[in-house]
Amino acid sequence: MEDRPEQDQEQVETYTISIRPEAEEEMNEAYQYYEDKAEGLGMEFLRAVDACFSAMERHPRMYQVVHKEVRRALLRRFPYGIFYLIEDTKLVVIACFHANRNPKHWQRRIE
Repeated sequence: MEDRPEQDQEQVETYTISIRPEAEEEMNEAYQYYEDKAEGLGMEFLRAVDACFSAMERHPRMYQVVHKEVRRALLRRFPYGIFYLIEDTKLVVIACFHANRNPKHWQRRIE
């Protein structure tokens, strides 16, 4: 059997995640909120964020575009969305927002 030439093999892009300071602050606030509710729950929240980031890195275009070029990945178990932009091979996280918050707050970050 003949080997396929390298150029015929599927290229897999590697994406890196860049978190804007506002989004990092929102994740820290959510962590503290859940940790205050029950010890260890904040860590569960961070594990859900990490799992979401891993999925985003593997399949960044899988998630729905919700505003202009911004996509939203939902966390499991927690009512939060990770909002991000795809810029070349970088995923720029602009917000980590609770589902009940007004989206205009994060939408201002891209204008």
